[in-house]
Amino acid sequence: MCGPMTDPEQRDGAEALPATRRVLAHRLAVAQAEGRAPSVVAAVVRDGRVAWSGGRGEVDPASAGNVQYRIGSLTKTVTAVQVMRLRDEGLIDLGDPLGAHLATPHGGAATIAQLLSHTGGLAAEARGPWWERTPGALRPELADVFGEEPVKHPEGRRFHYSNPGYALLGALIEKLRGGEPWFDVLRGEVLAPLGMERTTALPAEPYARGWAVHPFADVRQPEPTVDTGRMAPAGQLWSTLDDLCAFAAFLLNGNDRVLSADSIAEMRRAAVGPEASDWDAAYGLGLQLARRDGRLLAGHTGSMPGFVAGLWTSPEEGLAAVGLANATSGVHAAGLAAELLGLLAEHEPADPDPWRPLADADPELLALTGHWYWGTSLDVLRLHEGRRLSLRPAGGAGRGSRFRPEPDGTWTGLDGYFAGETLRVCRRADGSVGHLDLGTFVFTREPYDPGAPVPGGTDPEGWR
Repeated sequence: MCGPMTDPEQRDGAEALPATRRVLAHRLAVAQAEGRAPSVVAAVVRDGRVAWSGGRGEVDPASAGNVQYRIGSLTKTVTAVQVMRLRDEGLIDLGDPLGAHLATPHGGAATIAQLLSHTGGLAAEARGPWWERTPGALRPELADVFGEEPVKHPEGRRFHYSNPGYALLGALIEKLRGGEPWFDVLRGEVLAPLGMERTTALPAEPYARGWAVHPFADVRQPEPTVDTGRMAPAGQLWSTLDDLCAFAAFLLNGNDRVLSADSIAEMRRAAVGPEASDWDAAYGLGLQLARRDGRLLAGHTGSMPGFVAGLWTSPEEGLAAVGLANATSGVHAAGLAAELLGLLAEHEPADPDPWRPLADADPELLALTGHWYWGTSLDVLRLHEGRRLSLRPAGGAGRGSRFRPEPDGTWTGLDGYFAGETLRVCRRADGSVGHLDLGTFVFTREPYDPGAPVPGGTDPEGWR
């Protein structure tokens, strides 16, 4: 699905050019050497296809894409995709309290959206000992997941990353799928349709062994590989570079067999404000959001003893990148992925789509275009393909949005300040266009048109 193309002249989804491949390979080599990781593998995806991939260290570069690594909290994004499927089927609403669907000793008052976005107020970690290095048999039931102080904050008040919150979401999936195990549901409804056959709950050869590398000496020791049981939906999965490239392409464009592009876009929207000290990061619905070098990235990081992982997408550029390593620390896999994505964008910037005239322009809509005033502020209305409109300040700064047409002759805002708001064309008694009404704001062809129903009226003496 995501293999590199062979025609070097075809830029859509093609392999990176030789000079770019050299730059990417060098960055990978530096990450493995300076991070002192037994192996590191990475790839960059462009327009749904692998543009470049590589491996360094104790891995054969020719087969690096098929070697499993543990992906840690990247598992949460897969779990979140399945929860969104349940929502799109109408089985749940994201505003529902979890307790309306699942009997749970803790967390039942948090909404499903709050659990997805880590705003449910639950503790960060499961009851000790450290769940990532101990068998899930120590926590056989949901009640066993929580320690003495399971709730740390009021629901919905602040972001507080919670691994047990995703254990609850996994249990919700099982409940609504008639008791089918969490991973079996994911395999049938998410992984298999995306061609991710090498993504498993337990490692399957060939797979990398996880290592702890001594911080002050070039020696290492193996990390334990455990089945985390009830905590699995928070960090259990093993996957490969090839499978994660397919998943990255899905997170860029959606796949109607799994989840629509609109639902993926909903997951990418920040569900909670960032911490006051960190305005470059936020969290959506199962997706981390980060601003790096001027671009907004969506994806997730991951770590388990012996492994680190990172996957980032740049939807505006149609780019994604994945980084995996089999060391507990040393390599910043998510940082590597972000750098590789940026390097491809820098060395091979995408050409803009060619301008083309509209296939069919409704004369009535064409007549609406041009200058409109909100009070004394000048805005420009433009007509786009599919009867879509955009209204933006003439100077560039300020409130602007795109609008989609509705069957009743109105338009709905898609983004910006007017997202979800209704745009109406209001006509005079003779049928001519008098003004635009946008969420009660009146837009007129001239500033404070005395013939339009401007809220508060206009001075009868006019301008003076």
